[in-house]
Amino acid sequence: MTDDLETVDLWFDPVCPYSWTASRWLHEVAGRRPLTVRYHVMSLYLANEGRADVAPAYRRSVDDSRGPSRVFAAAATRFGEQVLEELYTAFGELVFDVWRRPTAQEYREVLHLALPRVGLPVELADAMESDAHDEEMRASHDAGMALVGGDVGTPITSIGGTAFFGPVLNAIPRGEEALDVFEAARRLARHPEFFELKRTRVRPPVFT
Repeated sequence: MTDDLETVDLWFDPVCPYSWTASRWLHEVAGRRPLTVRYHVMSLYLANEGRADVAPAYRRSVDDSRGPSRVFAAAATRFGEQVLEELYTAFGELVFDVWRRPTAQEYREVLHLALPRVGLPVELADAMESDAHDEEMRASHDAGMALVGGDVGTPITSIGGTAFFGPVLNAIPRGEEALDVFEAARRLARHPEFFELKRTRVRPPVFT
């Protein structure tokens, strides 16, 4: 590794399991080398907006996902994007440490615990049912999507000024493995004609 300091931008949907594994991977890397991670809100709801080919069960899940993204957008608007990392950590530990698909009401209960844990007003949870910050949520979402094109999901990671959908990590790399994965991603980002590596996921994600 030749860079003494590097900044990575991560666009995440709070309820996406692969956003969570990617964020924990970057957190692991940042604990072992100089790295600044900047967090930005995106939305599975917006990514699937207008699609007619979404299965009913997934559509319900996507619709429920809009509430947490709205709350994170409200937090970023009122207090700055710098609050997103701690809020995401508090929220994610309450959701993903017990893998499940929460309902909208359960998301609200999680937010009522997570917000005060990081010093934010619990009233922000009311943004789940409000469109007051939808414009800011869409602007952040669109800024990430503009870097990679429309045919992707969440997360979006920008390394060294080059952005990709992903990485889609089924488990969180730890220690030296986290650094190895980061270096591999950084090397690929240096190649302007590299676009995609992919294989089918065959088992659910692991968060431990």
